Amino acid sequence: MTTNPRAIGYLRVSTDAQAESGLGLDAQRAAITAAAARQGYVLGDVFTDAGVSGATPLSERPALTAAIDALHRGDVLIVARRDRLGRDVIEVALIERLVQRRCRTSSADKRCYVFSAAGEGNGDDAASLFQRRMLDCFAEYERALIAQRTRAALRAKRARGERAGNVPFGYQLAADGVRLEPAPDEQRIIAAIRELRAAGCTLRRITDALNAEGLTTRRGSPWRYQYVANLVAAQQLAA
Repeated sequence: MTTNPRAIGYLRVSTDAQAESGLGLDAQRAAITAAAARQGYVLGDVFTDAGVSGATPLSERPALTAAIDALHRGDVLIVARRDRLGRDVIEVALIERLVQRRCRTSSADKRCYVFSAAGEGNGDDAASLFQRRMLDCFAEYERALIAQRTRAALRAKRARGERAGNVPFGYQLAADGVRLEPAPDEQRIIAAIRELRAAGCTLRRITDALNAEGLTTRRGSPWRYQYVANLVAAQQLAA
């Protein structure tokens, strides 16, 4: 008796806003359900990573890890589009290799593989492999472009004295609720860190010095090494 192959579904959105776009969770689920029916797959469990960037490594994507672990010999991992696996060429290649290793066999009909509901690069031939690699490269390129445009837009807003995302440390909202103005207490902390960095102090020594002076973070908590490291990076404070 021949049974239809099983498909394990995987959905991913990086932001809440995508729920309203063509790649929202509902749209992705509809796409993989329709594709599974067309291919004769029995759609099994569907795993979802919500609010997860395409650049996030597999180790921080519990749903994708669970989806791969759920694969048995002959199963396919079905996604709405290939970029749902991720937008990092190396990470996507790792994911695909892990899927294939779930069921090592010489029998073609017993192998595990990734299947795109959009029809992108499905197949074992050289042309399909080339298409998959090109799609992965374009997905990473698109992610880089979006990040570049976002950084440029934020720089332009800051140059105009406008708020850009969270209020950066060292500043506060002006009375109009739009422009930023220096926050005196936080600026003094930044100045202290700058002086300590210029004196050659390590980040850990700076952390200890701030706490010894009774200085706190914006939330009123003691300084930690990572907080100082993040602030130094954000302020581009020289060593």
